Amino acid sequence: MKQLFLQINPEDNLLVALTDLKKGQEINFKGDTIILQDDITAKHKFTTTHLEKGEEAIMYGVLVGKAQSDIPKGGLIHTFNLKHASDTFKGKLKDYTWTAPDVSKWKDRTFNGYYRADGQVGTQNYWLVIPLVFCENRNINILKDAFLKELGYAQPEVYRDQVSTLLELYQKGAGIDALKSFQFQQQKSDYKQQRVFKNIDGIKFLIHESGCGENREDSENLVKLLAGYCVNPNVAGVTVLSLGCQHSQVDLFRKAISEKDADFQKPLYVFEQQQDTGSGESAMLSEAIRQTFLGLIDIDKNERKPAPLSKLRVGVKCGGSDGFSGISANPAIGHTADLIVALGGTVMIAEFPELCGVEQELQNRSVTAEVADKFGYLMTEYARRAEAVGAGFDMNPSPGNIKDGLITDAIKSAGAAKKAGTSPVEDTLGYGQYATHKGLNLVCTPGNDVLATTGMAGSGATIQLFTTGLGTPTGNPVSPMVKLSTNTKLAEKLPEIIDIDCGGIISGEKTVEQMGEEVLEYIIGLASGEYQTKAMLLGQDDFMFWRRGVSL
Repeated sequence: MKQLFLQINPEDNLLVALTDLKKGQEINFKGDTIILQDDITAKHKFTTTHLEKGEEAIMYGVLVGKAQSDIPKGGLIHTFNLKHASDTFKGKLKDYTWTAPDVSKWKDRTFNGYYRADGQVGTQNYWLVIPLVFCENRNINILKDAFLKELGYAQPEVYRDQVSTLLELYQKGAGIDALKSFQFQQQKSDYKQQRVFKNIDGIKFLIHESGCGENREDSENLVKLLAGYCVNPNVAGVTVLSLGCQHSQVDLFRKAISEKDADFQKPLYVFEQQQDTGSGESAMLSEAIRQTFLGLIDIDKNERKPAPLSKLRVGVKCGGSDGFSGISANPAIGHTADLIVALGGTVMIAEFPELCGVEQELQNRSVTAEVADKFGYLMTEYARRAEAVGAGFDMNPSPGNIKDGLITDAIKSAGAAKKAGTSPVEDTLGYGQYATHKGLNLVCTPGNDVLATTGMAGSGATIQLFTTGLGTPTGNPVSPMVKLSTNTKLAEKLPEIIDIDCGGIISGEKTVEQMGEEVLEYIIGLASGEYQTKAMLLGQDDFMFWRRGVSL
């Protein structure tokens, strides 16, 4: 018989519906009978006991909200009767002992990666082209169009071809009815096309809206983030365009790189429009093209070589979350994270607003009081800044989250934190700070999908695992994004964006541990260049910088 509901933690007074349940239906729970007082849609929650106004709702074993009115036993919890609430945190209060999972069957496994001079190993071999200020975005796009089309990295022009086809039919006299009924042929893209450089996985171009006209803190944080992208082992060489007069100066950028890697040895070509001599913009772009092309010849000499799994640097993120996120895909990649840590690798978890309510657990898991205190400080400062502009962590759940069962930020956060697995917290990082410690790292980012994934790539993630219950097409320019669905219905509905279906956990066909191991195997193949993720095939290269201050 299919399981109807789930209690995640023995202390919970909320149960999760695994399928649609009807008002009046009797639920047998630990020898007690619960008569449902409302229709309960799959992914939503109902109470095991009567909750009076002000009483605490517990899920994942932590406080996730307080009743705003009396909620009957077997009653649906929703935004009209439950308000966000979370426990306070007080720093590291006790020691933490971790029992690592058995990783003996992966002990001698390797992936085929790209070795860098600093000892890091990339899963991709990219050339990166970046602007230090938004004024250079147009020039970046000029270079992008030229390089990608000529060197075989451009996306197939499927939709342009469709417009061309309709135009041709129209010019030949086809009527409205004929145009309405015309069926396009589905074309499959060949991501490798006719590439000139066989050992270069891509040329990546960033654009952003920062670098000047904002407070100096944001401009300095931008260059730190961009420096992290340069140091990321998936990047083999860099071309930089600068205007010259902006806050994000070239010397600040070079300093940020040296702080992350004092012996930075990758090709780095910087072009400054206002300072470079010559015949203006066209001469600068021509020289940028020449030097970048020569750099591509150089990094094409790199070849994949076997590397231990301890060289993996994996970020974990969720977006478009639903009521199944915290019980299927998130715990699954949490187990993957534990396996990677046990193998000596590096794991990063971002989105601090979605760690609200589990701070004490993460502080207790921190290896030192200093790591715990830094996490506490960053959480408190983030919340303070949010409140200063009339916002708060309680506003985090989106309409889509709420519709699919994530009623409060604490419910969403408790499930989101499952991505971090159970290993000790080795370090806490600010936005743009590079991960230098093996094991689990907390990276301060917003919950916003692109801001968070941008931040983890800047901290050195070479692969990112992204769980979604509703469907999110996010990708990253330098850090391949693996999309995992929390439910099979989503995987079937949006196959063009989902790489791995974790719905078998909900149906009972797979355990969290089995799914986590499958994800690790997928990572090994991806890191070796055996295939690309759906986001990579779509050319989904999202980059967005987290601006925290006012524009001036």
